[in-house]
Amino acid sequence: MTERFMVAFAGDGAGEGPLSWGQHDIWRAMVRQESWIPNGAWGPLPEGTTLEDVRERLRYLMSRFPTARTRLRLSPDGPPRQVVAGEGEVALDVFDAGDDDPAELAEELRLKLQEDAYDFERDWPIRMAVVRSGGALTHLVVVMCHLVTDGFGAGVLLEELDKRPETPVPDLQPLEQARWQASAPGARQHAMALRHWDGILREMPLRRYPKSRDPRSPRHWRGEFSSPALSMALRSVTAQTGIAAAPVLLAVFAVALARVTGLNPVVVRPMVNNRFRPGLDRVVCMLAQYGLCRLDVAGITFAEAFDRARRSALSTYKHAYYDPAGLDDLVARAVADRPGLELPCYFNDRRDDDAAAGAPVPSTDEVAAAAGGGTFRWTTQQDVPFEPLIVHIDELPGATQAIVFLDTHVIAPGDAEALLHGLEAVAVEAALDPDVATGVA
Repeated sequence: MTERFMVAFAGDGAGEGPLSWGQHDIWRAMVRQESWIPNGAWGPLPEGTTLEDVRERLRYLMSRFPTARTRLRLSPDGPPRQVVAGEGEVALDVFDAGDDDPAELAEELRLKLQEDAYDFERDWPIRMAVVRSGGALTHLVVVMCHLVTDGFGAGVLLEELDKRPETPVPDLQPLEQARWQASAPGARQHAMALRHWDGILREMPLRRYPKSRDPRSPRHWRGEFSSPALSMALRSVTAQTGIAAAPVLLAVFAVALARVTGLNPVVVRPMVNNRFRPGLDRVVCMLAQYGLCRLDVAGITFAEAFDRARRSALSTYKHAYYDPAGLDDLVARAVADRPGLELPCYFNDRRDDDAAAGAPVPSTDEVAAAAGGGTFRWTTQQDVPFEPLIVHIDELPGATQAIVFLDTHVIAPGDAEALLHGLEAVAVEAALDPDVATGVA
C-alpha cells in the first residue's frame, strides 16, 4: 500500500435491531462455512479519473446504502443484532503498480481483500482500493461482505453508484424488514412457508445422493463448467415452449440430477430473490433465501417437465420467505421423525432473464453443432467447508457457466462433474425435441 485516505460519510437509517430473515439466513451460512462470504470485483477506471472522484464514489456508496454502514453486535447468548451507523470514516487504499501489470495487481488485491480477516463488530463491510500506474489511476477494486446485499441488490447498487440519484432509498431497509417480520402479518407468512416445507420434508425420499464412491482430502471442492451449447439450448427451449427461462433451467437441472443420482422425485432448494414482494424490489440488502421444490420428472416428456417446473416454481417462490431459526427447528423435527433424512442440494440461478431476452434464438442445427463443447475444470480443494452440494448458474458472453461446490464425502467429484455435463446434454436433448421423454425412470 502506498497511501491510505480516510473518507467521511453520513446517511439516514441509523439504529439497532434484530437481523432480518435474509441477513439471518446468510449469517447462518457464514457460520457453517467459516467465512464472511465476501464478494469482490475489479475493473478499469475511465481515463482521467482523479482520487477525489474515487473518494466521492466511496462516500456516496457508504452514505446512501444503510447496509454499507451496518455492523453486527455479537452475543454468546443469542443471535447477532444489526447496528446501522449514521456516520463514520472508511479507508480508501492506493497501491502503486510500479513495473507490474496494473490489472494483475488489481486481481491480487481482490484476492487479498477477500482473504484478510474480517471483524463483524468493528470492520465496515465495504473494502475499496485503487491501483495507480505511471501516476494515473487505472483500476478500482471493491470487496463487500455478503451481509451488504445479494446479487440482485448488487445490480441496484451498481446502477445507482453510476447514476448517483439523490432520491430517498426504499423504506423497507433491513431494520424495518425485521420489524415487519416480527409482526402478525410476518408471523402468518412464516407459518405458511413452514407448512409448505413440512409437507415436502415429510414425503420426500430419505436419501438425496448415492453414497460417495470417492471421498477426498482436502474434502471440499469447487469446479467450473462453461458451455455455449447450454446457453443456446436454453434459449431455444424457452422460445419453443413459451415457458420462462428460470423454470426451464430448474427442470433441466432436476432431470440432470435424477440421471446422476438415480433418485426421483427430485427435491432441490432454489435460491429465490424475493424482490417480487411489495416494496422490496430496489432495496440493497441480503433478501434472497432458498426455497424448497419437489419435481417428479420420471416417465414424462421434457415439455411436461417444464410445465411442472413452472407450476412448482410459483409455490416455491411464495414460500421462500421465512425465519431461518424457525425453519431449522422444523428441519430438526423432521429429521428426528425420519432418521436418515438428507436435505436437498442448493441451486442458484443468477442469470438476468431480461438481459437474455433480446438474444437471437438459435436453430436446432446450431444447437446440435455446439453440443458436447462444454469445458470443465476443478479450481479449488480445501478443508474449510462448503455446503454439501450447491450449483450456481451465470450467463457469460457466449456461454452459460455452472459453478459447483461440494463435499466429496457426500457426492463423488466424478458425479458432480457428470451433473454439470448433464446440464448441457439434457438442455440439448430438450431443444432438439421437447416432446421426447426425459429418460428418467
